[in-house]
Amino acid sequence: MNSKFFVGGIVGGIVYFILGWVIYGMLLKDFFASNGSNMKSNSEMVWWALIVGNLALGFLMAYVVGKGSASVGAGAITGFVVGLLVSLGFDLISFATSANAGNEKGMAVDVIAFAVLSAIAGAVVGWVMGMKKTVAAA
Repeated sequence: MNSKFFVGGIVGGIVYFILGWVIYGMLLKDFFASNGSNMKSNSEMVWWALIVGNLALGFLMAYVVGKGSASVGAGAITGFVVGLLVSLGFDLISFATSANAGNEKGMAVDVIAFAVLSAIAGAVVGWVMGMKKTVAAA
C-alpha cells in the first residue's frame, strides 16, 4: 500500500465526513425529515460507525481514483459516477426492502446529493493523489 493511497483515503474520509454533515446534517435535514427519513439526533449517533464509514468511502474513492489518472478533473468525474452508482444501488435496494427508506422524491434527492458529494470528494482525492513529491535541494 503506498502513501498516496493512504493519504488520499484519509483526506477523502475527512471530506465525506465534513461535506456529509453540511449537506445532510444542515442543508437537507428538513427536506429528508419531511420525506420519510429517520435521521438520528447528534446524541443518538453512533460516532465510531459514522467515522469508520466515512473513512471506508474515502478509501474506496482513493482506490478507484488511484486506478486511473489522479487529477482534480478525473477525480471529480470518477467520484460522481461512483457516488451515483453506489447511492442508486443502495437506495433502490433499501427502498425495495426497508419500511424506513422514505419515498421516491427523497431517494432521488439523496442519489443526486451523494453523487455531488462524491464528485467533490473525488476531486480532492485526485488532487491529493496527483501531487508530485518535491525533493529538497541539498
